[in-house]
Amino acid sequence: MKLQPISLHERVEAIDLMRGFSLLGILLINMLAFHTPYSYIDPYKWFSGNTDQAIFTALDIFVQASFYPLFSMLFGYGLMMQFLRAEKFEQPFMPVAVKRLLVLLVFGIVHAFLIWYGDILITYAIMGLLLIGMLRLPAGWLLGLGVMLYALPHLLFTVIMFMAVAVDPNIYIGYQEAERSIAAYQSGSFAEIFSRRLTDWYYVNNPFSFIILTVTILPLMMVGAAAAKWRMIELAAEKKKIWLALAVSTLVVGLLLKSAPYLFDKNYAYQYVQEIFGGPLVAIGYAAVIALWSQKLSFTRAMSPLIKAGRMSMTIYITQSILATSIFYSFGFGLYGQVGLLTGTLIALGIFVIQLIFAELWFVKFTRGPIEMLWRRWTYGNNFEKSNNSKR
Repeated sequence: MKLQPISLHERVEAIDLMRGFSLLGILLINMLAFHTPYSYIDPYKWFSGNTDQAIFTALDIFVQASFYPLFSMLFGYGLMMQFLRAEKFEQPFMPVAVKRLLVLLVFGIVHAFLIWYGDILITYAIMGLLLIGMLRLPAGWLLGLGVMLYALPHLLFTVIMFMAVAVDPNIYIGYQEAERSIAAYQSGSFAEIFSRRLTDWYYVNNPFSFIILTVTILPLMMVGAAAAKWRMIELAAEKKKIWLALAVSTLVVGLLLKSAPYLFDKNYAYQYVQEIFGGPLVAIGYAAVIALWSQKLSFTRAMSPLIKAGRMSMTIYITQSILATSIFYSFGFGLYGQVGLLTGTLIALGIFVIQLIFAELWFVKFTRGPIEMLWRRWTYGNNFEKSNNSKR
């Protein structure tokens, strides 16, 4: 018997809800890069006007750098669930896992180079390939090694940054790069957009940046994998005190760290502390709140649209990029660099509402999202149960 994808009755609604919640936060932050040259600007000065500044402050504290960590931990959680399931049924895991991650890598390459440069799927695929070699480790080892791999290099980088701030406190601003991005995405040809997309992708994925991504994303996945071995979400009712302690402690400390640039100074050192240390703590706090509230049936029923979005997370993530670039790039409405933060945020919310409606309609007939169907077919072949894809 071959390893099969997880069926609908095996899914954990709290996990899908966390994914759906993450997708909303990811879109709200990605929207900054969809309509502005976000990689090259000082965001504290770029957004003018009291309304836009207030919106950016709220996004910066409550959303920025707190949703990709949550999604990364959920990725590790899901990979561990698949591993444990394979062990339970005495089925080979490694060949299927590698194939699944290689298919994800292909999706990421298409997304990054043909749709939007801010892709995270390539990183997830590579980090997932590293993680599968560690899934047999005890949960305590995964957690401890993950925390060490995350904390030690980032503490070192933090010290270096504070030393650098003493010399030059200004956040780097790439005026020429920002102007080139606006010119290409707002009114450029397909070739010009493609060239600019490659440049922007390499800017955030150069060798040094990849080192930063490795010691950031991989440890978060390891923490998620450890949590899965302890079945933290499935047994949330039994672990209520742990989740409650995590919710209070991580949200209090995390939000204080996320507020560091506003409490002290808006330089890149405090921004680094805010994102690297505050972001994941707030992510854990959000996960804890959802895990606790998901014990209430009325809550999960009310959150059904987000749960369904989480069930088709790949489709939601990629179509967010397709819709946003169609609005802001020259092959669409060419609004790149021409909208404020309020307008951009409202557009993001509008896109997400449309996606929630689509998910509701799609799951009337199907049990998996369209891209998820392709992912599983290319992973498992055409012979796995068709009932996994469409309802009878």
